[in-house]
Amino acid sequence: MAIQKKIPMRKCVATNEMFPKKEMIRVVRSKEGDVSVDPTGKKSGRGAYLSKSLDAVEAAKKKNSLGNQLEVAIPPSIYDELIVLIEREKLK
Repeated sequence: MAIQKKIPMRKCVATNEMFPKKEMIRVVRSKEGDVSVDPTGKKSGRGAYLSKSLDAVEAAKKKNSLGNQLEVAIPPSIYDELIVLIEREKLK
């Protein structure tokens, strides 16, 4: 009998939907207050998860849900980086 491995789930800050962690993109705020996209999910700092959809990125931008979650202003370049990551992912 195979043991079912528990899949870590995370909530998307834009849509409030739960997804497996591997299907999400993590955005991190470091102790210094720098915000960066963390595709590996291993950077240290406070993280917020977004589902890999352009709609989620747009919703997060509109509602400032990333900014609220990480308690810091999110530079527009972060949203651009997220969009590029999602587009690349779709081409695979």
